[in-house]
Amino acid sequence: MAAVLPTLHRAALRSYLLEARCECLRMLRDPGFCIPVTGFPLMFYVLFAVVLNRQHSAATAQYLLATYGAFGVAGAGLFGFGVTIALDRERGFLRLKRVLPTPPGAMLLARMAMAMLFAALISLLMALLAALVAGVSLAPLQWLALLAVNVTGVLPFAAIGLYVGTRMSGSAAPALLNGLYLPMSFLSGLWLPLSMLPPLLAKLAVVWPAYHLGQLALKVVGFDAGQPLWLHLLALAGFTTVFFALAQRRLSAPE
Repeated sequence: MAAVLPTLHRAALRSYLLEARCECLRMLRDPGFCIPVTGFPLMFYVLFAVVLNRQHSAATAQYLLATYGAFGVAGAGLFGFGVTIALDRERGFLRLKRVLPTPPGAMLLARMAMAMLFAALISLLMALLAALVAGVSLAPLQWLALLAVNVTGVLPFAAIGLYVGTRMSGSAAPALLNGLYLPMSFLSGLWLPLSMLPPLLAKLAVVWPAYHLGQLALKVVGFDAGQPLWLHLLALAGFTTVFFALAQRRLSAPE
């Protein structure tokens, strides 16, 4: 019996890894997801940090590296989960998964790995652009910390996307997610500094998870607004926990 248990654990681990590999390859091979999710934040960064940054200010490029990185990561989490889950529900793929002999939670963990992979890809491409084109110079620990913030910061948006995907159809999910993603990014100060927004809107930024991720990234690159670190971490952890719990409840309910 003792010899069987390690074999079972290895088989379960292999199942998790294969599920994650297949999910990552699936999304990397989908140009309708891969190109916009990675391309939009890079395009916006080049436009605002390089082309329209007429004074070639490294400080401006450094600030936008943090905020547009958060913008890209939020998109990867929202759309990577929301649209695919909605489509898989419509096609009956989730019902099929329930009857397959896969370990519990393998599909969810695979999609989390996929979202974190795209967050890492976006973060690394943004770092290359910032260093090679925009003239940004950070200490090695700052580059690593920014990568860590972006990779882990995708999780609350993955949770929100997952919940939307469990509630909406495949055709409605993209419209709803865009209606959430773009205003949230603007109102969180990811496109423009909050000081340029009306005071009331600036005060309400704290209700958005993108604001807290943006503030963490800004702390890393040297633009600390003075708010405590624990506040942003607690807010992001709260969004992740609540929306994953709501989505899990929805997924476990019979359709």
